Amino acid sequence: MKTTTQHISDSDSGRLPSDDEKRLGVEPGAFETAHKHQLPPDPDAGLSDEEKAKIDRKLLWRLDIKLIPWLCLLYLLSFLDRTNIGNAKIEGLTTTLHLTPGQYNACLSIFFVSYSCFEPITNIMLKRFRPRIFIPTIMVVWGVVMTLMGVTKNFSGLAAARWFLGLAEAGLFPGINYYLSCWYKRSEFGIRAAIFFSAAAVSGSFGGLLAAAIAQMDGVGGAHGWQWIFILEGIATTLIGVASFWMVFDFPDEATFLSNIDRERVIRRLKADQQSSAEHEEFKMSYFWASVKDWKTWNSAIIYMGADGALYAFSLFLPSIINELGYTSTKAQLLSVPPYAVACVLTIVIGYVADRTHQRGLCNIGVSLIGAVGFSMLLSASSPGVSYAGTFLGAMGIYPCIANTISWASNNTEGVYKRGVTLGFVIGWGNLNGVVSSNIYRDSDKKTHYKIGHGVVLAYLFLFLFGGSVVQYLLLRKENAKRRSGARDGWIEGKSNEEIELLGDRRPDFLYTL
Repeated sequence: MKTTTQHISDSDSGRLPSDDEKRLGVEPGAFETAHKHQLPPDPDAGLSDEEKAKIDRKLLWRLDIKLIPWLCLLYLLSFLDRTNIGNAKIEGLTTTLHLTPGQYNACLSIFFVSYSCFEPITNIMLKRFRPRIFIPTIMVVWGVVMTLMGVTKNFSGLAAARWFLGLAEAGLFPGINYYLSCWYKRSEFGIRAAIFFSAAAVSGSFGGLLAAAIAQMDGVGGAHGWQWIFILEGIATTLIGVASFWMVFDFPDEATFLSNIDRERVIRRLKADQQSSAEHEEFKMSYFWASVKDWKTWNSAIIYMGADGALYAFSLFLPSIINELGYTSTKAQLLSVPPYAVACVLTIVIGYVADRTHQRGLCNIGVSLIGAVGFSMLLSASSPGVSYAGTFLGAMGIYPCIANTISWASNNTEGVYKRGVTLGFVIGWGNLNGVVSSNIYRDSDKKTHYKIGHGVVLAYLFLFLFGGSVVQYLLLRKENAKRRSGARDGWIEGKSNEEIELLGDRRPDFLYTL
């Protein structure tokens, strides 16, 4: 490729190489020409397919080791910090601050308002300010806020802290999912999104154990056990946020842990996967409106709403649900661990299966029914044993669908900024339903074993998660059939190669993941 007439002409004309060409170590014009017509230069040209496959496996393993473990740790802390208020409640938070049930639920709800409102723009900010600056910064901010929650004295202080916690955390979950989608092929993203999100389930398990241990510090330094939960977990987040300035890397074209050749390999494999993650787009409002006008954005938001609304209801109130079954606060904390552990395992299994079968819709449909059975048990059970078994099925039906739905939306949205905006809308709308989730398990419903709360979650699972997944699966299968038959070929008539590529997921040769 470096010997083509165009490249020699560019070099002879004295044109300086672009920043991308400098990073990739290619001659002037090579990267630009590759974008428009073909794959970037192959650094492994001349090697056998077996040798290339071996190099690719090593590269993928290196990416996994560098990216996934630390990002999982960050999300574990994020989910721990937003849900530990449920653990703090059964350790005396509401009694110390003299909170009414309505005020406590308002503190839960206000987090999701700021969290959801700022999510759609955070991926644009991530792209603009670079991951290794944006992600650590927001972590340090929310770590400080979490620490200060431990010294609040009344409802107003707690509510203000929860508002700013939601504002600071808004960029992490959509940001990291978007970030990972810019590193991996579509067929590789699901399992990694599942492993990343499984940190939420681990957080549930770890959070219960940690809260039970920290609560034993009740009275130390004149502070209550619930205060130490906030203070110590907040300090840990702040310290890890500072370390993240060195542990989080930028996008593939600027990641410092890659050599020039490996950087070229990453971008080439994304390009071969027909991903615009390999491109270097400048933000335009047309990308924003392309997402807004795409029916998949809103249908995916409905599906995610079904999973996320159920998720927050479950994670915020599981300790209270178990406590209501007659167990002490410490035992309730500990009994909340096993359901999360089982959910963690199933989340990773579903991510692997969905990647291999390319049937994300069917995975959502099947798993959501497991959750529906679990909450049906909670709704109708008359014994603590049956109710506790229902929490296992409930967790198994919720957690895998979060990561799978994000992967499904990401796989079917092409264009760097369009995908970022879409994920922001999908995740933002889903998290806004945390406002509903925060208000459906009321103290006044204890006598009826929280039947209203269980019923609302069951409706979310069946109507939005299950129903939305069925609708999207059928519509995408119908659209793929039209593209295979050539019915959409008219969309590219008279367009240049560059114009066709800019169509993203509307290209007739782009087949949706079912």
